[in-house]
Amino acid sequence: MSTHDTATESNPGKYVEPGADFVRDTNYIETRITRDGADGYPVEAGRYRLVVARACPWANRAIIVRRLLGLEGAISMGLCGPTHDADSWTFDLDPGGFDPVLQIPRLKDAYLARFPDYPKGITVPAMVDVPTGQVVTNNFPQITIDFSLEWTEHHRDGAPQLYPEHLRAEIDDVNDGVFTEINNGVYRCGFAGSQQSYDRAYARLFTHLDKISDRLATQRYLVGDTITEADVRLFTTLARFDPVYHGHFKCNRSKLSEMPVLWAYARDLFQTPGFGDTTDFTQIKQHYYIVHSDINPTGIVPQGPDLRGWNSPHHREELGGRPFGDGTPPPPPIEGEVVAAQDSAPR
Repeated sequence: MSTHDTATESNPGKYVEPGADFVRDTNYIETRITRDGADGYPVEAGRYRLVVARACPWANRAIIVRRLLGLEGAISMGLCGPTHDADSWTFDLDPGGFDPVLQIPRLKDAYLARFPDYPKGITVPAMVDVPTGQVVTNNFPQITIDFSLEWTEHHRDGAPQLYPEHLRAEIDDVNDGVFTEINNGVYRCGFAGSQQSYDRAYARLFTHLDKISDRLATQRYLVGDTITEADVRLFTTLARFDPVYHGHFKCNRSKLSEMPVLWAYARDLFQTPGFGDTTDFTQIKQHYYIVHSDINPTGIVPQGPDLRGWNSPHHREELGGRPFGDGTPPPPPIEGEVVAAQDSAPR
């Protein structure tokens, strides 16, 4: 057990409010990094560090988009470990437990460097200004949009259009439903404080999963005929569904692998460069089953499910579509950012 696992046990977070619905605080640090630097943080290669945890679905989005767009050379990435206590995500994967660029042991240190009395949760993903060591933003929905729109001069040749102007209204509409009913819906089930709260959350979740399944039955991707921001946002929840949400969060009407359209769609994305190769199932399971000690007090991490199906044929190409549009797939992950084979799905 790592020292941070011990911290998790000694100072656990509290995730369930007895008798209450789970309500996510969606007020994040709204500062943006933009081409014009309007908020005081201009786009500048090498200046910012994206701090993430592979376990976190919101952070996984940023990892995927950074890789699809080829921003590795412009935005460095710091990786927190999969477990944390009530205080902060920590850099326990790094030698000595310090981020090698920011030279801090806890992400909280970057938040306090800018906001000494920061009153809210320490969340990933976070963009940190390396020269000052201060957090810039943790507004995860805006971070990936800005990667697409503000960092274009640093995109790789062949980078896809993940948020094309002519589809933005439809992408935003799809994203709104996916966020409220699915991305956050699984948490509403898992962190429900009463039977009634859970029953309502369960019904909402599977109603929208069925709606999205109907949409994807006749089209390969959520919006248009290429991968967009909408697909990234749905994928990170689907990837965690059977390993975590089905059992741990009681989202158990059916497994993802028992929902044919969504399972084929998820496999299609998983087998697309940038998606499966950023997904660490070991860290995902460790995070949820160890950190949420009020749901899983034993801290036992399950061995299953069998992950071999992720690389099985999906046949979604029969619906047409071009994953990257006029662009190209990203190259393999850079050194130091490769998910180990034992933590991915067996081929």
